[in-house]
Amino acid sequence: MLKAPTTWEVKLGLTPYEAAVLAMQTQIAGINAGTLEETIWLVEHPPLYTAGTSANEKDLQDSGRFPTYAAGRGGQWTYHGPGQRVAYVMLDLKRSHGTIPARDVRAFVHGLETWMIATLADFDVKGEIREGRVGIWIARGGLEAKIGAIGVRVSRWVSWHGLALNVNPDLEHFSGIVPCGIREHGVTSLAALGLNVTMAEVDEALQRNFTKIFE
Repeated sequence: MLKAPTTWEVKLGLTPYEAAVLAMQTQIAGINAGTLEETIWLVEHPPLYTAGTSANEKDLQDSGRFPTYAAGRGGQWTYHGPGQRVAYVMLDLKRSHGTIPARDVRAFVHGLETWMIATLADFDVKGEIREGRVGIWIARGGLEAKIGAIGVRVSRWVSWHGLALNVNPDLEHFSGIVPCGIREHGVTSLAALGLNVTMAEVDEALQRNFTKIFE
């Protein structure tokens, strides 16, 4: 029997982080039970910092600025806020998805990287990965900056959390943390690169490129 295509939902407004986590827990339980479909939620959050399982407390440099949460995903400190598109990816990894083999978390993470790079390419931006660094990077004028973060969690072979792409967030908000524990490089966004791109255009590119890799 053919599996139904992944469903998509764009959450309007700013989604509270706690509500998103609770909803993801319900969704992945349903996916495991076979009662709910694989899905991707596209959200924006109010300003906040999340700590992954490898986060160093010293990398939270302004603890009173925004709310902080232990995310339970992989990775270190990450900022979420308005102008940043967060994609929560809930897939049953017990089966293959397009070019991604079943039960291969490393291939799944590489698929997320490829997905974000392909999405950036639609806006003539060259995203790159770096050995030993998580996320997607932009190299311009001899400098490197991070434009997208990736942090996933897998529970009983169902993925949750996902990726965050900087469209036009307030980049100064990142100053309260050391993003992903990397001090020597900064962060950037499509807006900072001089691109006037709407969130709707980014969403369209994300959906289009997802099908090339995962379906």
